[in-house]
Amino acid sequence: MIAIVDCNSFYCSCERLFRPDLEQKPVVVLSNNDGCIISRSDEAKQLGVAMAGPYFKAKPIIEQNDVTVFSSNYNLYGDLSWRVMETLRVMFGTEKVEVYSVDEAFIKLDTTPPTEIENLATQIKNTVEQWTGIKVSVGIAATKVLAKVANRLAKKNKQLTNCVAVIHTETKRIEALKKTNIDSVWGIGFSYAEKLKKHRINTAYDLSLKDIVWCKKHLGGVVGVRLVQELKGIPCITMHDELTDKKMIATTRMFGEAVTDIESIKEAVATYTSRAAEKLRRQNCSAKTIGVFLVTKQQNHNASFNRGATITSHTKLEVATSLTHLLIKPAIAMAERLFQQGTVYKKAGVMLSNIVNDTSVQGNLFVDESTNKQRFLMDVIDNINFSQRDDMLKYAASGTTRNWKMQQLFHSPKYTSRWNELCLVQ
Repeated sequence: MIAIVDCNSFYCSCERLFRPDLEQKPVVVLSNNDGCIISRSDEAKQLGVAMAGPYFKAKPIIEQNDVTVFSSNYNLYGDLSWRVMETLRVMFGTEKVEVYSVDEAFIKLDTTPPTEIENLATQIKNTVEQWTGIKVSVGIAATKVLAKVANRLAKKNKQLTNCVAVIHTETKRIEALKKTNIDSVWGIGFSYAEKLKKHRINTAYDLSLKDIVWCKKHLGGVVGVRLVQELKGIPCITMHDELTDKKMIATTRMFGEAVTDIESIKEAVATYTSRAAEKLRRQNCSAKTIGVFLVTKQQNHNASFNRGATITSHTKLEVATSLTHLLIKPAIAMAERLFQQGTVYKKAGVMLSNIVNDTSVQGNLFVDESTNKQRFLMDVIDNINFSQRDDMLKYAASGTTRNWKMQQLFHSPKYTSRWNELCLVQ
């Protein structure tokens, strides 16, 4: 059996954890730059606040119903996510827990007797909530896809299920699949859902009745076959180890206000390059390719909200590196080439690829010895910035005023990761 533990309205739960006065009150969390709604409490959902919709569109409902609004606080969410996942690792062991996303994890329950499954699901829920304060839903079934189905049903009617659902019999499997719309099945996107509906497949149960030949033809080949097999209760999607080393690193942000000058673009690109390089060094790797992209602001303000054009460029370095200054130089050069006077920009980003382990990068015999030891300088800067926070040490190319930084008008304190922002109890 496989369990999935899913945090309920995770970002909202994190904010409520330190604001008990908001319990059972409508809460929403906004995306970067306070643009869109990315998390809603159940109370906000009942008011009709749309998920992923623009904040300004939902503002009338939010103001009329006294909905509490928060900007994204990723320091807080990341730390509380780690606490939830660490709780599961303590309970079951690292090798049996697969972290699927910031608020979800699969657990392999191969040694748990069938008669104890339902009690275990409740125990998982109670332990995580007691140790971390984050409310979760637990779904358990024979396969990953069925576990996702169970979890969805557990969250759909929380008062009835107590956020726990177990599919451990054939009768319950069929019943759960019949209650699940085809567009709610894990792995079925909007396009495939519309295609399947044309074939009169409206529920997960309808899809589970299809054979392998049909799935290969209409559902993406082997991937579709695995999905349907999982719906039938046959495990096909295995547990994976947590990915610790990234094969590509990207840092990108929306600007806090429209940018039209080259200096702001260069400062943003230099800042994003520094952050990407720090992530690169954190996994003891170097990159051979660096790319830069700029996104223009759509001048035609219509109802479609189409994103502006994206212009990109990349450079292959002679030697893979993780040294910030060696990455900033080509990044700024690309930004200068991409920039067009008179164009309004709303976003920029930096991507590092062709990543290799530091042990495979050879030093240069024909330069001064200190040059080959500049990685030590980078480690010192990283340690200072990690302990002091807020880019205490930075390259001049990153700028000092940074008027282009994203807006966060409703930011809550970093309760668990800043001494001066600890929660005060009176």
